[in-house]
Amino acid sequence: MSSLQNDAFPDPAKGEPFLLTPGPLTTALSVKEAMLRDWGSWDGDFRAMSKSVCDQLLGLAGDPDDAYVCVPMQGSGSYCVEAMLGTFVPRDGKVLVLANGAYGLRAAETMRYLGRAYTLIDKGDYMPPRGAEVAEALAADPAITHVIVCHCETSSGILNPVAEISEATYAAGRKLLIDSMSAFGAIDLDVTQIRYEAMVSSANKCIEGVPGFGFAIARKAELEGCKGNSHSLVLDLYAQWTNFVKSGQWRYTPPTHVVAAFLEALRLHAIEGGVAGRGARYTKNRDVMVAGMRALGFETLLKDRWLSPIIVTFFCPADPKFVFTEFYERMKDKGFIIYPGKLTVVDSFRVGCIGWMDAAIMARVVKAAAEALAEMGVASAAPPAAALAERAKLAA
Repeated sequence: MSSLQNDAFPDPAKGEPFLLTPGPLTTALSVKEAMLRDWGSWDGDFRAMSKSVCDQLLGLAGDPDDAYVCVPMQGSGSYCVEAMLGTFVPRDGKVLVLANGAYGLRAAETMRYLGRAYTLIDKGDYMPPRGAEVAEALAADPAITHVIVCHCETSSGILNPVAEISEATYAAGRKLLIDSMSAFGAIDLDVTQIRYEAMVSSANKCIEGVPGFGFAIARKAELEGCKGNSHSLVLDLYAQWTNFVKSGQWRYTPPTHVVAAFLEALRLHAIEGGVAGRGARYTKNRDVMVAGMRALGFETLLKDRWLSPIIVTFFCPADPKFVFTEFYERMKDKGFIIYPGKLTVVDSFRVGCIGWMDAAIMARVVKAAAEALAEMGVASAAPPAAALAERAKLAA
């Protein structure tokens, strides 16, 4: 890509491995360097930085008529999901939680902690929720006011069909909330094409910033009616937004260095071609890596139709000489930190496609995996037959 230069990539030989995770992820040198200056959180320069961040994020969401607002929120992605649920769901509301992995189930757990009503469609690890299922559930339960779905469920790597879920939700007169932590910035979520009341994402995902804050893109008219909904002082998106409108400031101490880094990350994102350019690089990263891993004998959890360009889950090999912890350490020694699996049924691991790296780096990942298998004496990377049978049964 024109915005990536090979000599600007991390050098594992100098102790900085590539992070093949769904975030935190490998960042550009200039993003790191942006954090070398201190900023006053109440100063006009920093207020201008915060406004620029919000304006640019609204641009990525495709808001053509100022119908949406951007609200940054301190904390990790899960903080933002809880803030969204606590702010947009009235205390007497009810949420249909769509889950097909750990993060959908975390949304259900969040609702339990909030003490607000919810019902769950749990599709397991292999399949996405579909619009027809949503329509059926909403028709069966008129008490449901909202639906929440993960745009990309990174515990499995499934890219969920949010467009058809949105259509089903609004056809039934309900409201959609989207957890787009690991997709926004690389997968299109244009508000003129896919309707939602709010979506949340994080600085350290596809825009390639560093951890420390997330943000909500919310329909202004909807947010205006959310006063008093929140269960939390600090996670109240309505209060956070109204404070920005009034003063241009975060209510509580902002992660100033993280915001500075994010502005640089947004600059690089624009140079690369925005959402389309970033998504194209990640897709090529995935295709090169998946083809190479399959050539080694590894099997992906998902069929190609549902593979996201964000992260890919692989079954662990059946060969008794394969031990994931040893494989992990050998990959780390070669400059690549992979991710453990998060599936409930079979042993697996994950390889991320996002971050400051290109297809040539992904080819090096495959080479490192081949070397690690050889060093461990693993003759075949094929998964257990039982894992494939379980996938076939659950995906039927």
